[in-house]
Amino acid sequence: MNILMISHYAGAPQYGMEFRSYYMAREWVRMGHRVTIVGASFSHLRKTQPAPGRETLDGIQYLWLPTAQYQGNGLKRVQTMFQFVAQVYRHRKELISFNPDIVIASSVYTFDIYPCRYIARRTGARLVYEVHDLWPLSVIVIGGYKPWHPFIFMLQHCENYAYRHCDMVVSMLDKALPHMQRHGLTPDRFCCIPNGYVQEEWEHLDHIQLPEEHTRLLNQLHDEGKTIVGFAGGHTQSTAMHILVEAARQLQEDPTLAFVLVGDGPQKTALIETAQHYQLRNIHFLPPIPKQSIPLLLQNFDICYAGGVHSTLHQYGTSFNKITDYMLSGKPIVNSVDEPNSLIERVGCGIQVEAENVQQVCHALHTLALMPPSDRAAMGEKGRLYATQHLNYRTLSEQFIHYVTK
Repeated sequence: MNILMISHYAGAPQYGMEFRSYYMAREWVRMGHRVTIVGASFSHLRKTQPAPGRETLDGIQYLWLPTAQYQGNGLKRVQTMFQFVAQVYRHRKELISFNPDIVIASSVYTFDIYPCRYIARRTGARLVYEVHDLWPLSVIVIGGYKPWHPFIFMLQHCENYAYRHCDMVVSMLDKALPHMQRHGLTPDRFCCIPNGYVQEEWEHLDHIQLPEEHTRLLNQLHDEGKTIVGFAGGHTQSTAMHILVEAARQLQEDPTLAFVLVGDGPQKTALIETAQHYQLRNIHFLPPIPKQSIPLLLQNFDICYAGGVHSTLHQYGTSFNKITDYMLSGKPIVNSVDEPNSLIERVGCGIQVEAENVQQVCHALHTLALMPPSDRAAMGEKGRLYATQHLNYRTLSEQFIHYVTK
């Protein structure tokens, strides 16, 4: 089959995030399909930017459409959304000539559903709307916009249009169907395919080494017999890292616990200042490491932590790459996110607690720390087994094709 994916923020290993489109497409190519990904020449998620034009990466045909650069989430970013959609229309004859069997609208925002449906109708292709986040709901909740704001009104019109006219919705959020039904989707056109992992990245780790600073600290903590509570990821407002720092403060009298936070982000300086203010000796901040080193880092943790702020958005489900990594590491997880019936709970690979609830986080960490190491290992193994069986991108890519072609 010929698969055409329109994904404004598409990435690749050479350029950086976002990786889902690349990993899915690479598996489809291995399955014998032809894949073209249309992305913008600039994305705030990437480390480096591709040149406009065509490029082939690992058998995937990329078409990078020229768009302006921007910073943050202001007006210029919104302008590039319209610019990208206009560019897709401008290249519609070229994209139609690819003769796709499946057209996937996957640009996070909703505007690309119009050119995607145009191409699908001209070619008789199946139209798939891939939902990363619930726009415009996410923009309303996070950005504080009103539903009658012109930008929100346009996004909402596009979302409704997508749910009415697509052949299938592929959602990364497993509890989003009720919201989508309120906007025109029927249950038979919904499936959930979460983010996953690449098996090769978790194999043959002998050649991977952690930076000396990380190795030295982790070895010291192990030699001291500490139970290491670890976090790897962005130190941002959305990950509510201040809760973990406060938990370290409240548990500082426990000589067996050590907290290790690896990563960077806009909140990191404030977190370090808070730890210094309270003279916390049980918490350590380390620089970020390359993606390929994450599996080795997580092997050194005893308990993995993930958190978030209070948000009504999480009632529709989450699909955090961090959780998949934690599960693959075989470590128990404390997940402080307001998600009912979360994957952590269903699999039994950790403890789910309320978002931004320090007391519940402390109790969960204390409970896991008091467990015999064999019991913690058994809990973590449940997560590893689930992830390897259900979250491999090879499996997810096959499920994607199955659902959208049935």
